[in-house]
Amino acid sequence: MASHVPPVAAPAAAAAATSAAAARGGSDVAAAALDAERVLELAAKSLFDVFNHTAIGTMVVDRNHRIVWISDGYKRFLPALGHEEADFVGRRVEEVVPNTLMGQVIESGQPILVDLLTNQAGTFLVSRLPLKNEAGEVIGAVGYVLLDHPETTMQPLLAKFGRLQGELDAARREIAQARRPKHSIASFIGASPAALEVKRLARRVALTDSAVLLLGETGTGKELLAHGIHAASRRAPRPLVSVNIAAVPDTLLEAEFFGVAPGAYTGAERKGREGKFKLADGGTLFLDEIGDMPLALQAKLLRALQEQEIEPLGSNRVERVDVRVIAATSRDLAAMVADGRFRADLYYRLNVLPIRLPALRERLADLEALAEALSEDIARRSGMAHKSLAPDALDLLAAQPWPGNIRELRNVIEQATLMTDDVHLQARHFVASLPLAGSARGAAGAARAAAASEAVPSPAAAPAWAEVDAAPDTAPAAALLRPLAEQVSEIEDAAIAAALAATGGNRVAAARLLCMSRAALYARLARQPRRPS
Repeated sequence: MASHVPPVAAPAAAAAATSAAAARGGSDVAAAALDAERVLELAAKSLFDVFNHTAIGTMVVDRNHRIVWISDGYKRFLPALGHEEADFVGRRVEEVVPNTLMGQVIESGQPILVDLLTNQAGTFLVSRLPLKNEAGEVIGAVGYVLLDHPETTMQPLLAKFGRLQGELDAARREIAQARRPKHSIASFIGASPAALEVKRLARRVALTDSAVLLLGETGTGKELLAHGIHAASRRAPRPLVSVNIAAVPDTLLEAEFFGVAPGAYTGAERKGREGKFKLADGGTLFLDEIGDMPLALQAKLLRALQEQEIEPLGSNRVERVDVRVIAATSRDLAAMVADGRFRADLYYRLNVLPIRLPALRERLADLEALAEALSEDIARRSGMAHKSLAPDALDLLAAQPWPGNIRELRNVIEQATLMTDDVHLQARHFVASLPLAGSARGAAGAARAAAASEAVPSPAAAPAWAEVDAAPDTAPAAALLRPLAEQVSEIEDAAIAAALAATGGNRVAAARLLCMSRAALYARLARQPRRPS
């Protein structure tokens, strides 16, 4: 078959210009339109000629995907494809050119300007363009082989593409990893009755899809437990997306939750942006500090929870989502509802499965296990050796009120760890980092005074470790020049011994008398055998 260049139809714009000129009847205008048509025809033919002579090979197919013409350059690929020109032209392009996208160009009418084609003939850089008639209908397509062996000739471009693809894959993996649960329910450390009850409830609610409300003071582990509930649920393979409502400006919360439609407002991204509900589709959305949500947005959140539907900002399109919500707050939501600061209907929607996390002072029996776990994590993150805590250090920590709970405990242990090279942390290492350490002595003095007013225990009633010599308030100054933690510990021992004697060994009554929790008293007694008699 001859390799002449096939005729190319004049563009529809030229035909339209000619028709318009004839309708007006102006000879000069008509002549100008004909000249424009001729120029466009020549431009189209010249463009085809340039591509045809520049490209390694050219192929033209009709609207039925049949090959109608190939250039001389294209013929050299035929042996590798297992064909000759006679059985190549006239057949459907998909039958003779593996992996071709010429059919896609014909069906869509959209060009594929740059692409890589790989088959048994090799790897090629190709370009594919649709051919249209005067009415704009697709009548076929033309394909150009621009380069062969692009892996060699285009090595810099391919290397850059490979690098960018690798960075994109790494970013996707990092995002996916960030949205996986970092903790399990077992990560909630503690064996006290309060801690065990929290873990029991968490495992129970993980089996459902209902909303969970985590209540508790700051630093009690609400986010950790949310991760654990998600990890134990059927939604674990899907994302866990967290939003700290207190950290997001009120004006951005709606976009943060529901996303933004393309061009919704000046400065909005052209492609729009997905909100946290959409990102968490199929998984879990953790709403931290839900008590800080503004009233204006609470109604929209309620609708999203009830209907499982969201409407991106600036869009009229409603999107379905499948999201399980876990909310957390350190505020008293019931009181906020009574004051009108939180919607009652949203509160009821969130408060389906409430779990209250105890404060650290309510589960001091877990203090030693928590301190050990925190010390190990601090050592791992800092690269330093693990440091253990001495009994007097644990006694001092147990005497603190811990308004910041476990988060504050971690801060104190980390500070003490980093400020000394000693591998065994004692009470003296914590005095500087505990703002209330000085008041512990005063509290211990009050306990000693209370103990002195009670009946003095007999040797048989008091444990051996409680036999301490209580120094009078008028003791010489030299007697007080000992570690503060040691003196506090002795005073506490005497107070506990007096309380146990006064209550006939009833620990519950003794704890009530000393204004301390039963768990704290048990923990204190459990550590005493390690002390010298």
